[in-house]
Amino acid sequence: MSEDKEWAFPKDLQPRQSELAFDLENALNAVVNVRSEIPDDAFTASILGTERAGNGVVIREDGLTLTIGYLITEAETLWLATNDGRVVVGHPLAFDFTTGFGLVQPLGKLDLPVMPRGSSARLATGDDVLVIGQGGREHTLKTKLIDKREFAGYWEYVLDEALFVSPPHPQWGGAALVDQEGQLVGIGSLLLEETVDRRKVQGNMFVPIDLLDNVLDDLLRYGRVSRPPRPWLGMYATEAEGQLIVAGLARGGPAEFAGLRVGDLVLEIAGERVSTLAGLFRKVWSLGAAGVEVPMALARDGALVRMQLRSGDRNDFLKKPRLH
Repeated sequence: MSEDKEWAFPKDLQPRQSELAFDLENALNAVVNVRSEIPDDAFTASILGTERAGNGVVIREDGLTLTIGYLITEAETLWLATNDGRVVVGHPLAFDFTTGFGLVQPLGKLDLPVMPRGSSARLATGDDVLVIGQGGREHTLKTKLIDKREFAGYWEYVLDEALFVSPPHPQWGGAALVDQEGQLVGIGSLLLEETVDRRKVQGNMFVPIDLLDNVLDDLLRYGRVSRPPRPWLGMYATEAEGQLIVAGLARGGPAEFAGLRVGDLVLEIAGERVSTLAGLFRKVWSLGAAGVEVPMALARDGALVRMQLRSGDRNDFLKKPRLH
């Protein structure tokens, strides 16, 4: 059940204990493999697949594991695998749409080291960091922080400040970003292309660990944050040449129900011009909680189209986890 260990980073890209001021072995063993199976009829099955695999990080003595939420969303079956070959069934405890974090509670004893949490705010561009994937030192990469900036994802997601590293780890999902003190500072989310000194380079985006403090208690107590859910459109938009284009629609979501079409250009939200993904989503969220009416102005086949879209709560469309 553990990740295939046939591959390995070149030796010069792997960390050595002599270079570090913390116990590398403990850090490596605090990272587990996360595998999940999702029902064929799940809302996210067509987008994220029905078999998902990535990493998670043990953050509490009882084995509570922090990962990236898309690995466990709508999971029907979930396993955690350790570096020493053990496999434990897990329960998808919580997923926060705002940060992207997910929590897994093992239903058996993991008996693994806990990775201490650090501060992503203390990181500076150019800092040396490690990206640890499950599988030991061979799956651990020496890399650098190349940027800290806003990130907006087409799935209606915005981080005020995300972490970007390069070179990238090929198994980034849920991987641990670790600082030079051996502390967890981010959770792996994406592989993407960045511009550095006018050059295109591949890198990983990480969700800053500092965001966890504001949501952890709620996630443990309720399975989601206690604040009112943000309005969700079910509209996958993309930026192209200064325009916002509808690139896809969530099946049965509010945007499809309201009559939006792929290829529509989004011009205004509630009478305000929008030209970036982050600006689009923030304007929608500013209108109220899930269920609020969202006035939109669109360009379609050269004509202006105005419509009222009743937003939804994304969580209502997802299958809920069952306790094994």
